[in-house]
Amino acid sequence: MNYYSFEYPYLIFLLIPILWCLFKCREYLKQQYFVHLQFLPVKHNFMKIEWIVKIIIFILLCVALASPIIVDKSNPLNRNGKDIVLVLDASGSMNASGFDVEDELSQGERLSRFTLTKIVASRFILNRESDNIGIVLYGDFAFIASPITYEKEIVVDMLSYLSEGMAGQNTAIGEGIAMGVRAFKHSKAKSKVMILLSDGEHNSGSISPKAALALAKNEGVKIYTIAIGEADSILMRKIAKESGGIYYSAVSAKELQNIYNAIDSLESSKISSKEYKLKDYYFQTLLLLACGFLLFLLYREMKR
Repeated sequence: MNYYSFEYPYLIFLLIPILWCLFKCREYLKQQYFVHLQFLPVKHNFMKIEWIVKIIIFILLCVALASPIIVDKSNPLNRNGKDIVLVLDASGSMNASGFDVEDELSQGERLSRFTLTKIVASRFILNRESDNIGIVLYGDFAFIASPITYEKEIVVDMLSYLSEGMAGQNTAIGEGIAMGVRAFKHSKAKSKVMILLSDGEHNSGSISPKAALALAKNEGVKIYTIAIGEADSILMRKIAKESGGIYYSAVSAKELQNIYNAIDSLESSKISSKEYKLKDYYFQTLLLLACGFLLFLLYREMKR
């Protein structure tokens, strides 16, 4: 749904003093009487036309200053970007440090795997300017921590409140994938991407990774897998390969950051400008019209 508006609507009020001045300050020619009118050239009434043209020019300039726009208020799910769901392992083992303290992201502290994952994931989310992103957390069970949305700041804010162990201590990879597929339920995007991160083996949940993978393939969801810590690399490779994604492994926070950067590059969006998606500006058209009327006045003056 689109609607018309102005970027600076208050500038429209400039028309009030301008039009008042044009009306009060009109040029009046002093009448002179001449007996032999036949010796004078026939004079057409162009003054009135020029006055009207001047008013039109000022109106166009004021409206151009107010910057008319068309705002796109269509559902963010219908945009040209991709729909991406981050499926994060929040089992008890994610509380382990696992990464070197020399890592740039650690800044000398021994942060948990989950904390470092949140830092890297937040950067990835904010960088996906044109896409809709959601978060699924899994442990013994899985839940949608943030539904797919275009509001990246809200997703990052929600991510900051998540912690390891919130969904139990075990690792239900099948539950995580299945819930990730469920997050795409209302998605209308042509490209659906899931990024699955795990640091352990599947050992919990009522849904097997094989059954969950079948659900993902049926819905056309591509899965990128990231293995850290003691993850089941064979299973993670299988999930990525059969869904059309790529398998990665990371032994440091820097490698994890590089992996998310690589996925970001592989899944580049068609739209790169937020402003372009939301607003179309039309002040240029009004300025061109105003210039056209000015050229008309100049042409009239040169012919006199």
